[in-house]
Amino acid sequence: MNELDIQIKKIEKFQDLDAWKEGHKLVIEVYKISRLFPKEESFGLTSQIRRAVVSVTSNIAEGFGRQSYKDKNNFYQMAFGSIIEVRNQLLISRDVGYINQSNFETLDNQAIKVEKICRGLIKKIS
Repeated sequence: MNELDIQIKKIEKFQDLDAWKEGHKLVIEVYKISRLFPKEESFGLTSQIRRAVVSVTSNIAEGFGRQSYKDKNNFYQMAFGSIIEVRNQLLISRDVGYINQSNFETLDNQAIKVEKICRGLIKKIS
């Protein structure tokens, strides 16, 4: 490995943030699994969990674009709140039988990963 390989890549756009990358993975998986929810949930749980998971990455992106640490923190806090909301909705989805335990664990583990990274972002700028 040469010196250039060892250097830390500069974060130039929101897509470079690990919180956004991991959150985006979760968005894709939630969309895939929620396609299997009953049609009568289209305007209920399906819509809620999709909005919440998209809110995570949207708030991370918007926070990245803000100049002040206070503004960044506000958006990262909203992303954190949304990931908690997603975790609640995943529990509900499992408990009403829309997703099985294995899919729940996979999605929840990814959500926990995003939650921890968001917590780190918030700590870093606070």
